[in-house]
Amino acid sequence: MNLDIFRAYDIRGVFGVDFEPKDFYRIACAYTDCFQPQTVAVGHDVREHSPELLRQVALGFQDSGVDVLDLGRISTDMLYFAVVRYQTDGGIVITASHNPAASNGMKLVGQHAAPISADTGLFAVRDAVRRGTSFARQNGHCRGNLWAIPFLDAYLSHLRSFIGLRGLSEKRIVLNANGGLAGQVADRLLVDTPIQVCQRLFTEPDGSFAEIPGGRPDPLRPENRELTTASVRQTGADLAVAWDADADRCFFFDETGAFVEGCYITALLAEKLLRQRRGGVIYDPRAVWAVEHAVVSNEGRPILSRCGHAFIKAGMRESQALFGGEASGHYYFRDNFYADNGMIPFLLVLESLSVQGISLAEVVNHLRAAYPVSGEINYSFETNCQMRDALDAVNASIGCWGDPCIEAPIDGLSVRFLPGSGNWRFNLRKSNTEALLRLNVEAIADEALLIEKMMRITEKLESIGGRRETKFRWETEKFA
Repeated sequence: MNLDIFRAYDIRGVFGVDFEPKDFYRIACAYTDCFQPQTVAVGHDVREHSPELLRQVALGFQDSGVDVLDLGRISTDMLYFAVVRYQTDGGIVITASHNPAASNGMKLVGQHAAPISADTGLFAVRDAVRRGTSFARQNGHCRGNLWAIPFLDAYLSHLRSFIGLRGLSEKRIVLNANGGLAGQVADRLLVDTPIQVCQRLFTEPDGSFAEIPGGRPDPLRPENRELTTASVRQTGADLAVAWDADADRCFFFDETGAFVEGCYITALLAEKLLRQRRGGVIYDPRAVWAVEHAVVSNEGRPILSRCGHAFIKAGMRESQALFGGEASGHYYFRDNFYADNGMIPFLLVLESLSVQGISLAEVVNHLRAAYPVSGEINYSFETNCQMRDALDAVNASIGCWGDPCIEAPIDGLSVRFLPGSGNWRFNLRKSNTEALLRLNVEAIADEALLIEKMMRITEKLESIGGRRETKFRWETEKFA
């Protein structure tokens, strides 16, 4: 096993290259060694080799004397629900999220669906695997039991509790499930509502992802976005919703087909939820101004956090925040065990549009004008040394780009430029899941300034060997 598959907040690698099925048996045994659970919940995503990996995980737990609740094929957010509902001591979902079909991995949680990350025991599991300890319990004859539990109806009831389904007004929508389970769950949720699905993209579960552009079930990839945009324009839909393959991230497109950046959805949901109840709102440092304005204007408490679901969840629990949102499309809710969920924002946005009687573009266009953003732009480098050099080069150049105010180093390099040099800001950070630098730039009511500064930073990164992997927003979209 390549132990580099243990990352900041999950396990991820290439099946048959970085690990074999038996390695997942070892990981389950190591989990037991580190956390001593009595009962765990396990499930798997739609990938073709996920069922075999789940069997190995279940065997590892059972052979270690742990009882196992087999959830079968699930979305990641279903695991969080099951761990809390059935009060297990933890859980594992077999998934590689939005990565290609050849990849796989795990997301691990403890009691109350609290994430197990590098800071909370994931590397301890890695080290236990490295030691190769015998994990079988002393009373080896007490083998763990295995149960299969049908829980979908209970999960759907939990989701419906977040809104008044009867208050939804007629909408025509496009669904893009990227081969995962989101389309089927959405269809179940929308029964007996006036919402009409006018086109379905990849809503049949398919772990090969063969029909998805580029074979990558990631709604943030340009070719994936373009397909959803085209569907909205062809059908005249009121909006589109897309999920990644494990369905814990949710993305929106307005009635023009334009992609709605995650920071705008975070601002929209923060405003909606804070009007009902006061509390803190957690967000990441990639694009902050629209969110900060929404939170402060509605008497909420803005809280910055490091990017990544494990870190956001830890911050949610520590601060007892009401809500959290990431630019990457993860949305977290206090009433959802401080965990992220891909269906709750879908329902909340539908409810918000129904109550206000306006379109999604009408909701977000003022945010686009007031706080234009670049979206996340990825740059690849041949070596980690080049990547470090690129970060250093950008850091050394900020004084040439205006009057900088360097923010606390929560995640990567975040810099605001004072009004005398144009109201703009950027965040540049290393990815937690891929060998990339990720750049986000935002401005105050000045799209031209945003583009100018985006190009300046790009030129600097490319001069150090960076290769831009993402199209600029203005190259692919025209806002209505």
